[in-house]
Amino acid sequence: MHDARLDPVLMQSFVAVAESGSFTRAAERVHLTQSTVSQQVRRLEEQLGCELLDRGGRYVTTTPEGERLLGYARRLQQLMAEAVEQVRQSAGQGEIRLGVPEDFAAQTLTPMLAGFADTWPGVRLEVTSGLSHELWQRFQDRELDLALVKQRVGHAAGVACWPEPLCWIDSRERPAAARDPVPLVVFPSGGLYRGEMTHALDASGRRWRIGFVSASLASIRSAVADGLGISLLPRRLATAAHRILDGEAWLSDVPDVELTLHAQPDPSAAARDMMGRLVALCGQAMHGP
Repeated sequence: MHDARLDPVLMQSFVAVAESGSFTRAAERVHLTQSTVSQQVRRLEEQLGCELLDRGGRYVTTTPEGERLLGYARRLQQLMAEAVEQVRQSAGQGEIRLGVPEDFAAQTLTPMLAGFADTWPGVRLEVTSGLSHELWQRFQDRELDLALVKQRVGHAAGVACWPEPLCWIDSRERPAAARDPVPLVVFPSGGLYRGEMTHALDASGRRWRIGFVSASLASIRSAVADGLGISLLPRRLATAAHRILDGEAWLSDVPDVELTLHAQPDPSAAARDMMGRLVALCGQAMHGP
């Protein structure tokens, strides 16, 4: 039984002879000696069990079997060249590991990422969404190249930052603010808004309890709208189903936070392009068109 695996080196020598019509010219083309090329073609013929070249005339020509193999050999060489080019292109452009808050992880972000991927097809994107304190820790550990985080104003300087005014929200149809203790709809422990909420209520002397917990922004907004409790969110995220609790005596004012873009030192050209796109996206999202 013949080995079905074809050595690409032997195939290269065969193609060179078939296309040049000469072992001498083929040897120059593949940078080998004439005897080495001849031996390689002979080994290929032995492997396949047939003659691939007619050596009897002035020029070397392919036999019917050789002509059939030549088409496959050319295709294999083209595929190998494409594989090398794709790997080199990908290795040259690298990857970008981006961390984003939950409220930037869906419709707001993906169209921009699609445009970036069209411009940089060789870059591998790895996007992580989560709570800001987790993203910040991963950025500090150099597990992220770029990170958008919600932070207290002035916490850490970044590439760019945008103020993020906060507001207390309640359900318009099933308000929960008058309940005692007041139920809270919060992100998991450690989330920035959660700490601000409990500190403000403790300062006001108002009793509270945790009524609903989720890491999903969509779930937080739905829970408030459906009357499971009040919450503290960026003002831009309030919907028609929410009532903004302005002027409530027992609700202390909460300092605004900021959305900050952080980048590791010496970003690549692709990362700089991504930074520019993120700055434009955040500017539009935070301030409107």
